[in-house]
Amino acid sequence: MKTLSLGKTGLTVSELCLGTMTWGTQNSEAEGHAQMDLALDAGVNFWDTAEMYPVNPVRAETAGRTEEIIGSWFAARGGRDRIVLATKVTGKGPILRPGEVTTGATLRAACEASLKRLQTDYIDLYQLHWPNRGSYHFRQSWTYAPKGIDKVAETANMTDILTTAQALVAEGKVRAIGLSNESVWGAARWLHLADTLGLPRVATVQNEYSLLCRQFDTDWAELSVVEDMPLLAFSPLATGLLSGKYAGDVVPDGSRRSLNPDLSGRITSRVFPAVAAYLGVAARHGLDPCQMAIAFCRTRPFTTIPIIGATTIEQLKTNIGAAGITLSSEVMADIAETHRAHPWPY
Repeated sequence: MKTLSLGKTGLTVSELCLGTMTWGTQNSEAEGHAQMDLALDAGVNFWDTAEMYPVNPVRAETAGRTEEIIGSWFAARGGRDRIVLATKVTGKGPILRPGEVTTGATLRAACEASLKRLQTDYIDLYQLHWPNRGSYHFRQSWTYAPKGIDKVAETANMTDILTTAQALVAEGKVRAIGLSNESVWGAARWLHLADTLGLPRVATVQNEYSLLCRQFDTDWAELSVVEDMPLLAFSPLATGLLSGKYAGDVVPDGSRRSLNPDLSGRITSRVFPAVAAYLGVAARHGLDPCQMAIAFCRTRPFTTIPIIGATTIEQLKTNIGAAGITLSSEVMADIAETHRAHPWPY
């Protein structure tokens, strides 16, 4: 397993990140522990979670359960220093702190609650799950309009959060901070404030990225490279679509789609032709489609760390196996042609 420098944080992480959001709903505590054991044995030392996990569905009564499962693993296995651990504070929404925007005060309270659940003294990467003002992500690009943003109020809120983050870093509770589901303007503003006021720089961004979702390839790519801000790519298999298990519009028992029928807006009239085309590329070149999709993310001109998740050990083994895959120029040419034919399937 190759390792990478995580932007400007000074942290060194595996080229793949272990996703955890099914632990506590689709996966039991024992299954979560088994996935952590397997990942660490394979050299995956970078793990990502969130205070609102598990998902499918997200419920107030289960929020935090995934962090508790990770915490019980630390308590049983020890060796916290072997893991680079990332988690997130939830933004404005209906589940946790309904209707409340993220502020410095909520950042601190959420951080300290996560530390308790995780049974650790520090979080390596603490991320803002989504911006207070809304975002283009999760198919909201069709409807989100950046109107009525009060730049003065946004700046004050960001400064408050960064000031609290600085205190949490000084206290040893957080090592670095990051963004998630953020826009280019938002990231640039966070960076400007940090540089101007001497506050912690946002180090990474966790946005969706896959063969089917390539919003990051334009303006975000430039910012990522110039500012050395790695992309933590969530849903590199497009919630399982790129595995082919939903081909023919089927819904396997126990799958995410059995719990979330439209996969949060990803099921459209155009998605299955696109999936079929990528499955065809993998078949022509003798590649596992999951491994091809994950390996593709690692080919980008900006630093990309795919977040791999699974509900079975066999799925996780396959996904971790992508770390050993190098895509040939012929495969990359076929992928480029397929992308031009199916550029925006959802």
